[in-house]
Amino acid sequence: MKISVAVVLWLLAPPCLDSQVRDPRPLSGGTGPSLPRPSTQSAEDGFTPLFNGKDFAGWVNVNCGPSTWTARDGIIVCTGKPTGVLRTEKQYENFILELEWKHLSQKGNAGLFVHSGAVPVMGQPFTKSIEVQVMLMEKEHPEGVATGQGDVFSIQGATFVPDRPHPKGWLRCLPSENRTKPAGEWNHYRVVCQDGSVKLHVNGKEVSGGTQCNPRKGYVVLESEGSEVHFRSIRIKELPSSNPAPEFVAETDQGFRSIYTGADLSGWKADPKNDGHWISKDWVLDYDGKGGDLWSEKEYGDFVMIADWKFTRKPAEKENPVIDAEGNDTGQRQKTLDAGDSGIYLRGSSKSQVNMWCWPVGSGEVYGYRTDKGMSPDVRKGVTPKVNADHKPGQWNRFIITMKGDRLTVVLNGKTVLENAQLPGVRERGPIALQNHGDPIQFANLYIKELQ
Repeated sequence: MKISVAVVLWLLAPPCLDSQVRDPRPLSGGTGPSLPRPSTQSAEDGFTPLFNGKDFAGWVNVNCGPSTWTARDGIIVCTGKPTGVLRTEKQYENFILELEWKHLSQKGNAGLFVHSGAVPVMGQPFTKSIEVQVMLMEKEHPEGVATGQGDVFSIQGATFVPDRPHPKGWLRCLPSENRTKPAGEWNHYRVVCQDGSVKLHVNGKEVSGGTQCNPRKGYVVLESEGSEVHFRSIRIKELPSSNPAPEFVAETDQGFRSIYTGADLSGWKADPKNDGHWISKDWVLDYDGKGGDLWSEKEYGDFVMIADWKFTRKPAEKENPVIDAEGNDTGQRQKTLDAGDSGIYLRGSSKSQVNMWCWPVGSGEVYGYRTDKGMSPDVRKGVTPKVNADHKPGQWNRFIITMKGDRLTVVLNGKTVLENAQLPGVRERGPIALQNHGDPIQFANLYIKELQ
């Protein structure tokens, strides 16, 4: 199975200088009274509620824990932990969005994203989008480059032109005046998006915005970022479409499901020897190189998997084997910066391991098949990477692993390193494991799309 260039590009959007995936775990609903139905006036002026006041129908928990977001007495309550996002099921282009928000702390931090993609970009808990800041600051930034009064800016590879130039040239519009109320009080936002422009009104007055948004159509997102925040009265009025070209539309939901909550190791098999070694650190799953492999509770057959990873040990120069295009060890050695070794086991077997390491051949090879002299030359060649696509040690990498039947395709950082490689005798189903190879490593953005 081949991965299209378009899918690879949106999965590899660059990280932001600032700061899907439907989750099968149900979002919690409150036991308090639900909000009344929208009034006749609301219906007549073209607005419809995005939040029904009692549950999360129409929303997707992208990468947060099952208790991060709750519906309580007509309010969305976000704990702020882990860092992540909740998005709408539907994409929107031109619209007027209104909501109210309240922080409980004067250091409160959260966000509202528009024109968002479906899953986080590589090595980040956030999606490519335009962010409308939902933040309070005890003191304004000393350099005057950010405020807590309604900044609007592009993140994670999105672009736009701020209405007023930023003092450092950033793609960020600082608000014209301070209109945000302090902790404990409700603030009203009105966001108008039309034909690539975005305008923010804070408590009744326009203060910030920009034009030439790319993307200019996508999901509406609420952000969790470290502190409790409340949202209510979320409603939207759609405006006529400008029919944007595909390159201005954010990536759509491809059917991926998160297999890491960012809050704990639920969904992974408990093993006493792993206690204190595989640690949930917000949106990152951190491993210190001790203990054992971490296995999923669920078994998988055919699937596409997204997995971000990076080595955390300080790299050191090391002589590593040189593997030729046929999968043979040439006997030569080449110095590389080496930070460790790990892998992802497919269908319950260490033999079918997609490797992560610092050898010259690059990551993505299937070591158990390449080194098996009982396999045919075609099989051993097929499981040898066509290109070294690894980023430098210490930087994030993204695998897109497709397993269908006994065929495996691996895309690493946008480059196909294995294409339709055959794994004779591989199991039809089995769990997935993150490998212990004695080296520290971090994982993030672990998603699965099961194939029928």
